[in-house]
Amino acid sequence: MTTPAHGPLGKPVAYASRYDAGLLFAIPRAPHRAGLGIGAALPFHGVDVWNAYELSWLDARGKPMVALAEFRIPAASPNIVESKSFKLYLNSYNQERVAGVDELRARLQRDLATATGAEVAVALRLPGESAQIECSELEGESIDACAIDIDDYGPPNAAHLRLAADAREVEESLTSNLLKSNCPVTGQPDWASVQVHYAGAAIDRAGLLRYLISFREHAEFHEHCVERIFVDVMRRCTPARLCVYARYTRRGGLDINPWRGTAAVTPPNPRGARQ
Repeated sequence: MTTPAHGPLGKPVAYASRYDAGLLFAIPRAPHRAGLGIGAALPFHGVDVWNAYELSWLDARGKPMVALAEFRIPAASPNIVESKSFKLYLNSYNQERVAGVDELRARLQRDLATATGAEVAVALRLPGESAQIECSELEGESIDACAIDIDDYGPPNAAHLRLAADAREVEESLTSNLLKSNCPVTGQPDWASVQVHYAGAAIDRAGLLRYLISFREHAEFHEHCVERIFVDVMRRCTPARLCVYARYTRRGGLDINPWRGTAAVTPPNPRGARQ
């Protein structure tokens, strides 16, 4: 079974002592997208950027190794990977001997391609290379200081989205640190910063902030939330170009950062202070 209820999330699970690719639990994207009116032809390009901070294995002589890992799963993949299963899978390497970093990378790519149904890019940084990582926030102008009353915390309410009164043509990036949703299985809160970059008639900032806050009591996976935001903004405000990028705080040594856009570009992977 591939519904979230059949996965390991929200259930007591013993950690595997040895490598086990079967721990990866795939969830199809199509049912959620059908609910948004999205068919086989996707209205966006995109990628889910995962960062793993707790990857460890044994080298050929049995000495522990550690690394930071970045995984890029294309939005066109048939499946996502449930996050707890991903954590369990990565931890199954803790007592696994691997001949070298290249072999580890190849094994990660192979297993994730099998689970997601698409080629997954894997980058590994050993401790000596980690010093190159610097904190940087999503670029853009924050809308969080808008002086507005809020009484709508869910479900997501696209009716808040509207064009600004003057509807001038702009290209801008608007950001917020106030995006919160809940895990659809456990109910645990998921916290994120989000960037909405668009070109077209100006979007009403207060309405955009109200819309983002209306996710606060909504239960949906990270990837699904970002696709919902993209679709709602596109339908309600009809920008000529649009991209939505959410940077979620980590859980279980993993953070998930979905990006969706009208253009096929490679998004950066900025590690924010909250991550």
